[in-house]
Amino acid sequence: MKKWLKRIGWGLVSLLLLTAIAIVAVLKLDKKRTSYLRIQDTSDSYVIKNVNIVPMTGDTVLYQQDVLVEHGFISMIAPDLSLGTSIKIDGTGKFLSPGLADMHVHVWDDYELGLYLAKGVTTLRNMWGMPFHLRMKERINSKEIYAPLFFTASPKLTGPEDEGIDKKRVKDAKDGRRLVAKYKKQGYDYIKTYAGLPKDIFDAIKTEALAQNISLASHPSFEVSYDYHFSKPIKAIEHTEDVVQQALKYEDDSLMLAMTLEHYAQTEIGHTPTLTVFHKISEIIEKESALLSEESIGYINPAFLELGSHDDYKRWTSTKLYDSLVGERILKQHQQHLKIVKKMNDAGVILLAGTDSGISYAVPGLGIHEELGFYKEAGLTNYEVLKTATVNPSSIYEELSNTGTLEVGKLANFVLTSENPLENLKTLQAPEKVFIKGLILDSDRLTKLQEKAFNRNNYWATTIRLAEGLLFQ
Repeated sequence: MKKWLKRIGWGLVSLLLLTAIAIVAVLKLDKKRTSYLRIQDTSDSYVIKNVNIVPMTGDTVLYQQDVLVEHGFISMIAPDLSLGTSIKIDGTGKFLSPGLADMHVHVWDDYELGLYLAKGVTTLRNMWGMPFHLRMKERINSKEIYAPLFFTASPKLTGPEDEGIDKKRVKDAKDGRRLVAKYKKQGYDYIKTYAGLPKDIFDAIKTEALAQNISLASHPSFEVSYDYHFSKPIKAIEHTEDVVQQALKYEDDSLMLAMTLEHYAQTEIGHTPTLTVFHKISEIIEKESALLSEESIGYINPAFLELGSHDDYKRWTSTKLYDSLVGERILKQHQQHLKIVKKMNDAGVILLAGTDSGISYAVPGLGIHEELGFYKEAGLTNYEVLKTATVNPSSIYEELSNTGTLEVGKLANFVLTSENPLENLKTLQAPEKVFIKGLILDSDRLTKLQEKAFNRNNYWATTIRLAEGLLFQ
């Protein structure tokens, strides 16, 4: 008997050892496949000559200017600078504007970092934090890889009755305080609060967050009133759909909406619409299987496509079988979202462009242009649209204060385009160059970053990182 137990024990040890070796091998291979992101050319000092600047300090263009960048920051802007700088970039006939921020994303791998850059996104706010995001942030901040500025929320904190493996259930107020302190110490930039937090636990999380000097990013909790979220340390409230569902209770209540907008404006708390991900429901219902064959699907992480996106597809196509009007209702609510975004903008609400990319069929990098297109459709001017992805995030978050505009002293995060984005937003979809912390990414490199992310083979590497996140959140 002892002999058999000994054999079983050695068998288990061998199995664990082989599993560990396999995990290390898979992750090492994935890192090797993304070695194209390693920073090679560290040149971050140069002058861009004769370029037209969209500074985003106002609805204007500064024509035929020279921009001197030194050590990754803008040091001079003036016409016809006479400098001895060895690196000169010809900007004749081109337009230079701030890089875009996507303020609500879910990043699953390094490939997506390159894809965002290829589409002109130079700032990311990740909204479902896991341990691998902390390692990712460290590699980005140490200038190991090309990537947008990267900030990550904590795991999603919800109440003890809100089931789901993707959420961290908080047992009580004491547990909430403990988790806030823990996540701050681990290096998360924000605390993510979720839909099932009851008031007593939410109060404790707020109090501890204030003590720890860390802000909250809130997916509205349905266990409290919508108005509850208009207080520090909440800096932004997510999802226009929750304005409809919670604040307005699915009604077209103009009085309640006006009161809600007034609270936003008075408290200067930002709002992230994420219209793109909600509209994907309409696309699923309308296109069905045709959606799955679209080229953009190839840019979605394969593991999440299988484990998350396709569940959304099954849910909504199944619903359509017994509810023929579901598509009409979803589209009607989307139209209501557009009207609310327009009213928010007119009321002075600080809108933060965010897509929820990485969830459902919202595509990293590509999604920001879809999102900005919806704001344009809602009735915002091109300048107002661009503010949501440039100026506005930097006005809410101190860590972004050196971004969002093209001014002396600001970080050299910008995009070079063939047309003026104040006249044609679509020009931002295909930047000729992207500058990130002063580093230059030319059109060939941008093309490579996009191509490498297409139909990538990292299912198991993603699954391992996801499992780690669920086990150790």
